[in-house]
Amino acid sequence: MKRELKLALHYVIRYWWRYVLGIAALFLVDQVNAEVPKLSGQLTDGLAQGILNAGGIWEIAWRLLGMGTLIMLGRFGWRVFLFGAARLVERDLRSDLFEHLETLSMSYFNQHKTGDLMAHFTNDLGAVRGLMGGTVITTFDASVMLVLVLTNMIRFVSFRLTMIAVIPMIIIIFGDVWFGKNMHRRFLARQEAFSGLTDQTQEAVSGIRVIKGFVQERKELAAFAKANNSSREKNLNVVRLIALVLPMLDLVVGLSLLMTLVFGGRMAIYGEITVGQFVTFNSYVTMLVWPMIAVGESVSNFSQGMASLRRIRTILDEKPDIIDRGDPAVTSLKGDILFDDLSFRYPETETLALSHISVRVRAGESLAVVGRTGCGKTTLMNLLERLWDTEQPGMIRVDGHPLRDIPLSVLHRDLAYVPQDSFLFSDTIENNIAFGAEKATAEEIRAAARNADVDDNIMAFPDQYRTMLGERGVTVSGGQKQRIAIARALMRDAPVLILDDALSAVDTDTEERILTNLKAARKGKTTIIIAHRISTIQHADHILVLDDGTQAEYGTHQELLELGGIYRTIFDKQQLEKQLQAEHPEDQQGGESV
Repeated sequence: MKRELKLALHYVIRYWWRYVLGIAALFLVDQVNAEVPKLSGQLTDGLAQGILNAGGIWEIAWRLLGMGTLIMLGRFGWRVFLFGAARLVERDLRSDLFEHLETLSMSYFNQHKTGDLMAHFTNDLGAVRGLMGGTVITTFDASVMLVLVLTNMIRFVSFRLTMIAVIPMIIIIFGDVWFGKNMHRRFLARQEAFSGLTDQTQEAVSGIRVIKGFVQERKELAAFAKANNSSREKNLNVVRLIALVLPMLDLVVGLSLLMTLVFGGRMAIYGEITVGQFVTFNSYVTMLVWPMIAVGESVSNFSQGMASLRRIRTILDEKPDIIDRGDPAVTSLKGDILFDDLSFRYPETETLALSHISVRVRAGESLAVVGRTGCGKTTLMNLLERLWDTEQPGMIRVDGHPLRDIPLSVLHRDLAYVPQDSFLFSDTIENNIAFGAEKATAEEIRAAARNADVDDNIMAFPDQYRTMLGERGVTVSGGQKQRIAIARALMRDAPVLILDDALSAVDTDTEERILTNLKAARKGKTTIIIAHRISTIQHADHILVLDDGTQAEYGTHQELLELGGIYRTIFDKQQLEKQLQAEHPEDQQGGESV
């Protein structure tokens, strides 16, 4: 609880003057409101005793009008300042949360679902906004009104009658403790259920092609209905608690009003208080209804807000696995890469993903990595990008610097990477290609697209480079998506380019054109290619063959063929497949669709 309050205070302090002005306006409204029943009592006694003339009535009327004006201005003021401050806090917290997520390592996103993270940006932040705005208003307003009303009841009417009226309301104090604990627990469960529902929806929409392709609509509908019912039940648990408590509050307030009528009426009859005081007291008791109801509402909103703040704080407390402690003196890279007896295992696993890899790639050379699925090719590239850290800092060196000594901003700027699953944004093709470049002209974008052999395809679209892509690039074919991703990487003109099986969805002719273009465009720069087809990598300066995470073979294309090992076996199989396709062209798929 203390850590959540500290986090909330951190943001409140930023806008302290808004909170001060808002609370001042709220106090003004409460102060004026507390004076209104006194005027009603004076008016009643004056009329009953015949001591109030028309001038006196007009004076009271004008005073009431003035009070009403002050109340109107005050309410406008606290709404502007307090609700405005809550919106600003929500904005800042959302920005800080997003910025913090960008610093976290890949392992965090592997362990946490997108839907759950989205719930923090929607429901949880909404509850925090309520805590910073509505709950502050309700709590302060109820507290001040309670003190002012009770003080006036004692000073201007009767201490004994005040105590009688307040006795039933003491029950609320004990009820609020029980209510707060239960609300906190139920609201946390509700938020977790909402996260599950959001994740179920997001995953189903993203995978709608697979769902339709395997005719699993009814199965997914059943899974969604289960998550939806769970969310509904958790929401109803919160509503049931509120539905139980609020009527109980009304009952307690009703008992207080009843005791006031019975005992206050008796005191008025026997002359212990005047009729005006009785009217004033009843007005004050009626005014106590709001603070009493507000107590329960404040506890509910406070519990919900703190529960959501706790969920958000959990993310903000996460620390990245990859710490940027690079040497500021390293400002650029040339691309001389050394893997020095590299071994690596993923956290919480016993099996080595890579074992004793030793490879040197000088600046301007090309390295190809080949091997069976799951042999560690992508792991090797992830380590080079520092998405994971090696156990020993010197196992990977670039330009002689241990990887950890290179600032992450420099490493990621000078290393362009095209992953297996090419991700495109829901934006124009032009903006997707220019994404990694600080400044890009239309001609530079087209030049990168030509080198990736996708310019002709783009120009065939009605809107050409301004064509809007669907989510994750679903409106283009797999091969076009890969080539747009390659063009995006080429725009960086980075000293090191990594293609992680980035040509798997294109036909061999297109592949050959891209490789020819890359050789010319990246002369003097380091290129690392991961592929399954020998035709993709045979012209590389060095070829590394991985087998179950170990360095099985290493050399040039010709050297590995003469070795007669794994590489030769892969080559012979692919040559046989190519020969069979040539003999039976009618069985070919025909490459990618456009």
